[in-house]
Amino acid sequence: MGSVPVYEGDAVQRQQALAANQQRQVELRRDMEKMSELTQELKDYLQKSEQGVVSLDAIKKAEQIEKLAKSVRSKMKQSF
Repeated sequence: MGSVPVYEGDAVQRQQALAANQQRQVELRRDMEKMSELTQELKDYLQKSEQGVVSLDAIKKAEQIEKLAKSVRSKMKQSF
């Protein structure tokens, strides 16, 4: 997206870029873990539920998964 070129001579900017990248990696792992957990919960629920009946909780889980997926995609597009 709006990546700023980092020149070798500017150590402060380089350190900031590296720190931001590390933080982004931590957030990516956290979001992906949560998305995996929610996906498994939704899968388990759908396997146990009656055909054609979906609870509000299942819909909310699906919406959370979608939101996390968009967040992960956005973070992956960022480059430092």
